[in-house]
Amino acid sequence: MLIELSVRDLGVIADLQLVIGPGMTVLTGETGAGKTLVVDAIELLVGGRADPVLVRPGADEARVDGRFVVPEPADGSADEDGGPRPGDEIVLSRVVPRSGRSRAYVDGRPATVAELARWGRRLVDLHGQHAHQSLLGAAVQRATLDRFGGVDLGPLHAARARVAELDAALAALGGDERARARETDLHRFQVEELDAAAITGPDEDDELAAEEDVLADAVAHREAGAAAVEALTGDGGAGDPLGVAVAALADRSPYRELEQRLRAVVAEVTDVAAEVRGVAEAIDPDPDRLAQIRERRQLLRDLRRKYGETLEDVIAYHREAAERLAELESHDARAAELDAERRTALAELAAVEAEVGTLRRTAAPDLARAIEERLADLEMARARVVVAVGDDDPGDDVELRLAANPGSDPQALAKVASGGELARAMLAIRLVLTSGPPTLVFDEVDAGIGGEAAVAVGRALADLAPGHQVLVVTHLPQVAACADHQVSVAKREVDGTTVSEARLLTSDERVLELSRMLSGNTGSEAAREHAAELLASAERSRR
Repeated sequence: MLIELSVRDLGVIADLQLVIGPGMTVLTGETGAGKTLVVDAIELLVGGRADPVLVRPGADEARVDGRFVVPEPADGSADEDGGPRPGDEIVLSRVVPRSGRSRAYVDGRPATVAELARWGRRLVDLHGQHAHQSLLGAAVQRATLDRFGGVDLGPLHAARARVAELDAALAALGGDERARARETDLHRFQVEELDAAAITGPDEDDELAAEEDVLADAVAHREAGAAAVEALTGDGGAGDPLGVAVAALADRSPYRELEQRLRAVVAEVTDVAAEVRGVAEAIDPDPDRLAQIRERRQLLRDLRRKYGETLEDVIAYHREAAERLAELESHDARAAELDAERRTALAELAAVEAEVGTLRRTAAPDLARAIEERLADLEMARARVVVAVGDDDPGDDVELRLAANPGSDPQALAKVASGGELARAMLAIRLVLTSGPPTLVFDEVDAGIGGEAAVAVGRALADLAPGHQVLVVTHLPQVAACADHQVSVAKREVDGTTVSEARLLTSDERVLELSRMLSGNTGSEAAREHAAELLASAERSRR
């Protein structure tokens, strides 16, 4: 709902602050006073075209701000971008400079006009000679028919989602036969190469490096071992002086502990010599084995260059490539399975689409008759409405058409020439559906009517007020009398410049304004009595 509207330097409006309540509010005033500029201001807030000609003479730019209460989304969803939630307040702003591009803001944050329009579709519907009219959209007209006919689209959405899911699964298998064949050949070559390599584990290269180090210098290793054994156990080696030392200290009590330590050293030297001899004798110079190790290590290096930084990465790639190869080789079987599921899903979708199409075609003439009945109350008794539904199931091509006069062919609502006729058609549709954005704005809805028809239009607009905030620009006292609130828009001259002002009227001021609308002046006693009677009659009809 629109709570507050601020307009500055727009047309003849210098500075307007308007607090708007719930229910039905009418804007009245002399022709040219600026009533329609208020509608233009709201249209700018919801993404309408910004024309620099609207900027008030002498001003650099026009600015419009609107404070709204965010409604529940029509589809029950919620915004996921952290923005305002249902029940929160949101401020939409639009700045129109005399030259350059217009600027848009949401809660003071720069925004695109498209973002304003997105909020506009949720907040406001303008009916009259304005581009922003949600009921002119094909999707909204289709939803209108579905809502009227109680068409459940859940099964249709589920059936379409299932077909889309199967299409995605088939696409993931690889729909291009040549590309699939190339990928299969590549993975088969890679898997065979890695199978043949038979990597024993992530540490295989480290183990081979150690063995290569031994074999690469085998003779020198053996000679070093023999020299060490000779130095430890040969004549004149380390063992002889150690034995002499042990014998010298034997059975001498002061050296008993040191003797034991020397004997341990002799035993350790003997053990080390034996181990060195064993290692040296085990080293077998084997040029063939050395060549094999070097060839194997080169292979492992080549595999790491192609498949991963480490052997662990290569092993992981081997596993993934084998799994993908299995998928590709089983493609035909899986594709046949998915094709069968898709055929079943398409058959189910066709059945659901046929059912939805039947429901839409059945509901279409009923909706047309309901709208025609409402139009009859709005001085369009001879209007003809057609709700056209496409021949192809599920009948997604829905179009509301109107023939305002006998003998004319029904045309799409967007092509209806008369703004008043279009506005009344929109009003009739709203009366049938009683849904839509929380704020409905009607401009020129009373064009070309009067008398009882004007009273009917006023009452029809008032019927919308319990479920919507209704703003109406009108010249007719019969319509104005049906409102809960009345705003007078008047222009006056300030320092040689014409400016418009708007203010909410009291009950007594409403009588004077209605008398002016009835007789052209506020001094007529008869006009004031008639105005009071109109207000009283409207009040009685609301009870």
